[in-house]
Amino acid sequence: MIAVVAVGWVADTDGLDLDRAGVQTDPRGYVRVDSRLRTTAPHIFAAGDVTGRSMVVHEAVRQAYVAATNVAIGPTTTLREHVSPIGSFTDPEYASVGPTEARAREAHDVLVARARFDSLPRPIIDGRPTGFCKLVVDRRRHSILGCHIVGERAVELAQLAAVAIAGGMRVEELALVPFSFPTYANALGRAAISAVTKLQPDVTGDIRGTTTQT
Repeated sequence: MIAVVAVGWVADTDGLDLDRAGVQTDPRGYVRVDSRLRTTAPHIFAAGDVTGRSMVVHEAVRQAYVAATNVAIGPTTTLREHVSPIGSFTDPEYASVGPTEARAREAHDVLVARARFDSLPRPIIDGRPTGFCKLVVDRRRHSILGCHIVGERAVELAQLAAVAIAGGMRVEELALVPFSFPTYANALGRAAISAVTKLQPDVTGDIRGTTTQT
């Protein structure tokens, strides 16, 4: 039997003497920053793992851009939290972008749509039918709030969902995107079609075949 105990990461900032510069840290040693990545010392900004926020490479790059921009031209650029995809290359992979279903329900009337991998040709062809793609949609505005995936290529699928969210796409627009066939990306298209079917059951006849074009 193998037991895995995960207690999280503690920041290695003790030797930086941050308190001498007026930079405060939280109980785990991470540098406290605001939405513009400004520390408690107004002239000092921080980015990357040291902030304790989404400790992945692409997020560190995004934070560095925001922090450098605010240093160069003034603290005017805000880090947009809701379009930062995260995930891991486990087996199966998992990935997520935007709020969870539970978090989204705190502020929105939410509709949830899913596409199971065992109903899609490419995962079946590859022998990887375990998984699903779930879309969280605002029922009133039809905007895409979040996407959560478990299964093969989940991390790459989350990138597509992040583009749709960042671009402000309505779920009807995503449902009309002609995803190549057979691909894992079809999971996102199928989930979008499922959402539109629930939102507008009388107008989905023209979009059901759009995610299977080459």
